[in-house]
Amino acid sequence: MTECSQSEFEFEAHFSRRVVAGFDAGTMTSDGGALLLRETDRRLNVLARLSKCFLDGRDPLLVKHSIAEMVSQRVYGLALGYEDLNDHEQLRHDPLLRVLSGKQELEEPLAGKSTLNRLELSDGKPDRYKKISYSNEAIDSLLVDVFVEAFEQAPEEIVLDLDTTDVELHGRQEGRFFHGYYDEYCYLPLYIFCGAHVLCVRLRQANIDASAGSLCEIQRVVKQIRGKWPKVRIILRADSGFCRDELMDWCEQQQSVYYVFGMARNERLRRIIAPQMAQAAAEHERTKEPARLFTEFLHTTTTGSWSRERRVIAKVEHIDGKENPRYIVTSLAADAWPAQSLYEVLYCARGDMENRIKEQFHLFADRVSAETMRANQLRLYFSTIAYVLVSGLRRLGLEGHRTGPGTGRDHPHESVQNRRAGSAQRTPHLVIDGLQLSVAATVPTGLDEPALLKRRWRAAPSRIVYRYDHAARTSALLMALPGLLCAHWTLHDALLQGRNDAHFSTVGRNECRIASDRLGIPSRRRPVRNAG
Repeated sequence: MTECSQSEFEFEAHFSRRVVAGFDAGTMTSDGGALLLRETDRRLNVLARLSKCFLDGRDPLLVKHSIAEMVSQRVYGLALGYEDLNDHEQLRHDPLLRVLSGKQELEEPLAGKSTLNRLELSDGKPDRYKKISYSNEAIDSLLVDVFVEAFEQAPEEIVLDLDTTDVELHGRQEGRFFHGYYDEYCYLPLYIFCGAHVLCVRLRQANIDASAGSLCEIQRVVKQIRGKWPKVRIILRADSGFCRDELMDWCEQQQSVYYVFGMARNERLRRIIAPQMAQAAAEHERTKEPARLFTEFLHTTTTGSWSRERRVIAKVEHIDGKENPRYIVTSLAADAWPAQSLYEVLYCARGDMENRIKEQFHLFADRVSAETMRANQLRLYFSTIAYVLVSGLRRLGLEGHRTGPGTGRDHPHESVQNRRAGSAQRTPHLVIDGLQLSVAATVPTGLDEPALLKRRWRAAPSRIVYRYDHAARTSALLMALPGLLCAHWTLHDALLQGRNDAHFSTVGRNECRIASDRLGIPSRRRPVRNAG
């Protein structure tokens, strides 16, 4: 049997320096950016509250992995790009993930894939092996609480975006139906956002209307928000899939709750805007450029599906020799929102929500391969909580810092009236608890995706190296840390020895600044140590 006793290989020297390949680096990880998410969670207190949404029916004397540890392990795993439970057979031995999960004894492994699987598959019924269940109502309430807590004072106005998307299914999961529009077997989850904040995520079957169940969810969300902010003005915004009388009628009966919904095109609406369309066609013929006009009128349906007349705004547009009309219906007054501003400023801004939904899929919201809808709903919750941490890091750590060229988002929960390009100065400093970090002002033009912040653990000190890493896998940190240079940090063996603090070496102190005052945590400066 071959025994490998050689600990290093020496290559040709580089002038006076030795070039050596060694195998004594100790335990390492490349997922150190998650420490930023850990600091974010300390500020938001999300994971601790999420663990309280579970009911543990296990014998306390026999429990080795607490719910808090397992929930944190699963959420951080998703944030770092590990979507499969099988990944945790190796990750359970990762010292960094033990730190993130709150494992007190770093020598002990975390929960394995089978234990995490039982956590997800429990249906709340008595079972010999699956004794942990969760409360939908508690997690739903937590999402709204995190949103409300993000404001120092009650805003005058908020806009709630509603939308649905498809989650393709490849097995025979519970509630599986074929959807003709998406041309696939899928689920049809409902999302409610306010800016970058997710307020609701509800897994639904695909054999329903797009707006099915949205009224109940809106009533719940609005009631909880009004419990904290009784005078806030609320605007619901959605596409034509939510243009339903029951939803509009409910808004009209509430105080300071308004709506702006898209409307499907039809021949009757086309006849109403015929004069304006002829005018736009003539303008397009004269200038050979796209021509756009706006008009509005009171409208009701001939089928009686609407209970009253409502204000309808039409965008009359002629482009490339063809008509391109669009319609929206709203309860907002014309004096406060003229037709053009309502469409271009308020309604068109809903497209940003689709980017937020895409970020859910970057965090594996589409991994709904469990047999039951309840288990898949929990997986959806886990990816949503991972997004809450990522979004919280973006908001707390990069507040006022442009997240990329042309994003047009200065603050995640601004009202539409306050969104103006260039309204705030950007600062190139990141919030970290006592860590010195170099931050680029913006992502340089031409980069396909932002850099991923990584951290490498070693047993011996080394320098911090800043570089761009385009090969990094798509994960939460790709969205959470845009504009940052890729960094490799070193953790002294103090952490592996069970000490509470970690010493970090750094180079380039002149370009590094600590901005931990945003998180309210005092920073700790350490002397610079450079490896030879």
